[in-house]
Amino acid sequence: MAKTVIDDDDDGSEKLSQQAISFFLHILFALGSWMGMMIIGYAIDPRSVNQMIILGLSILVPMAFGNLITRFKPDEMAGHIWLFGLIWMLIISLWILDMPTGPNACLECGATEKLTRTLFSLPRPSGLIDNNGPFFGTWPAAALLGYSIGARMVLTRRRTRTA
Repeated sequence: MAKTVIDDDDDGSEKLSQQAISFFLHILFALGSWMGMMIIGYAIDPRSVNQMIILGLSILVPMAFGNLITRFKPDEMAGHIWLFGLIWMLIISLWILDMPTGPNACLECGATEKLTRTLFSLPRPSGLIDNNGPFFGTWPAAALLGYSIGARMVLTRRRTRTA
């Protein structure tokens, strides 16, 4: 029968700090790939590109990047950064809901309309956050989700191969 030795000096903080560093590095990788896509997009200057296409690219480009990064350095934390995207979206949503409305700024909007018009510009922009709601809220959160999905695809494939 094997004995398990528990050392009082080992509180697991080393592993926790490595996970935290890894988590935030993957967030930087995801947002960096999204920012690179946005810089290239602004350099090309396509004024008539639909925002849903940008939303799709905000998911797909970081997804490919997350897939590539996780192939070379598999890390379980890469698949969990969608949580940061969710928290980011919630923070931005609270900020939007606390904003005052007025002429050209979603006058007489309800909470749902305020959020959809600001974050997705549907059916038209709300005027809040200078009509940059998708840039500050939706697209970065989508990039974190996409990166997480790309990393999860690799991690799941590796798990099924080893099992």
